[in-house]
Amino acid sequence: MRGAAAMIIVRTILNTLPEKQKEVIQTLLSMVSPPADGTGLLHWGIYTDIEDCNVFHLISEWENRRHLNRHLNSDTFSVLLGTKSLLSKPIEIYIHQVAAVENIDVVYAVRKESS
Repeated sequence: MRGAAAMIIVRTILNTLPEKQKEVIQTLLSMVSPPADGTGLLHWGIYTDIEDCNVFHLISEWENRRHLNRHLNSDTFSVLLGTKSLLSKPIEIYIHQVAAVENIDVVYAVRKESS
């Protein structure tokens, strides 16, 4: 992880009206761009819920809270908030501060202990 600051993971859930699903998808795809240097965005993706194709999950990883706050004040984020008329429920947003990150080596170690 970079420095002492916690990495931020944002999970956004959009429950679309079935008849507005195509509009929501087009809006989300218009927002897609690769993470750019200096923005603090490390990764992001758009996922469809496997139990309900009208539910989308946006997951983004941010280097720190300062970068996320800049994004929350951006025109791009305003577009996301503007989708509320296309949704069956209000947007849900969860912001997680991650203090530590582990990798596959931990999985192998745990599995080795169990055998």
